[in-house]
Amino acid sequence: MPWVRFTANFDWSPRYGVTIAYKTGETYNVTRACAARALDVGRAERTTKPQETPCPVQEASESA
Repeated sequence: MPWVRFTANFDWSPRYGVTIAYKTGETYNVTRACAARALDVGRAERTTKPQETPCPVQEASESA
């Protein structure tokens, strides 16, 4: 399953009665069929897996 970044809103219908709405600027791991269609219509670009950002650690302030 490829990673793609959507350059425009894109609605994908994997089967009758189901629609998945992908938002502009978001990166998703999608099926090959979804990626192929989004790339064909120019609404996505291939990318790599996004790096996870570590949670900020809050240090306890010492009060004297």
